[in-house]
Amino acid sequence: MALASDYVGCELKQKIMAYLDEKQVPYIDFGSTDLAVSDYPVYALKAAKAVQSGECAQGILFCGTGVGISIAANKVRGIRCVCCSEPYSALMAREHNDANMLALGTRVVGGELAKMIVDQWLGGEFLGGIHAERVAMITKIEQTGDL
Repeated sequence: MALASDYVGCELKQKIMAYLDEKQVPYIDFGSTDLAVSDYPVYALKAAKAVQSGECAQGILFCGTGVGISIAANKVRGIRCVCCSEPYSALMAREHNDANMLALGTRVVGGELAKMIVDQWLGGEFLGGIHAERVAMITKIEQTGDL
């Protein structure tokens, strides 16, 4: 599991790291590791490249809202990062969209809700079928700019 955050996301990332430790889910922290002002695209890119290369199967990102860091991660080919503020969307993102990265907003969700979102996202499995056809269409748009 690749983890990354800007300085705003560090606190929630630390809580989720402790939670992943409890669940015995291994991870690599790609930064930021302190509260010094930092730019989320830098860390989104590091974690997204780790997922893209296969170094990590999935990733979780953190910033103030989760939005900016998810947009940055989604610029990396093959990344399907979803920003979620509640568990149901996290589950659907795995089951229907084969989302390989999750983004959470420190200023949007608290620690306990974040754990519930992570649980649903980690527990979801891609359903394939019609959803695989749609993910293939997304990939084609990503590769060619067209369907």
